Amino acid sequence: MQTIIFLLIAFLIAIFSVLLYFKTKNSRLNTFLSGECPSCKEKRKTFFDKNTNTTFTSEIINSRVLKNHGCSGVTEVEFTCKNCGLKEVHPINSSSCN
Repeated sequence: MQTIIFLLIAFLIAIFSVLLYFKTKNSRLNTFLSGECPSCKEKRKTFFDKNTNTTFTSEIINSRVLKNHGCSGVTEVEFTCKNCGLKEVHPINSSSCN
């Protein structure tokens, strides 16, 4: 009986840790896509020129496509922070071809 309870607890811990991993991975991807570095918390900067009425943005995150697997495949994108040098690769689902 103790073995069954122990296995059940270990199974639940494994399931919840996998769910937590995917949740944090998706939240890091969303912060990269919003233009913020998850490590140093630096955000994109916006400047406004009053003389020409133009808004300039200075991006802190660079994104580069590493692999594109076609219309129904996954696109692998590398995100790089200019401030702290953080590099992460995330797969992004592409649902259609343009």
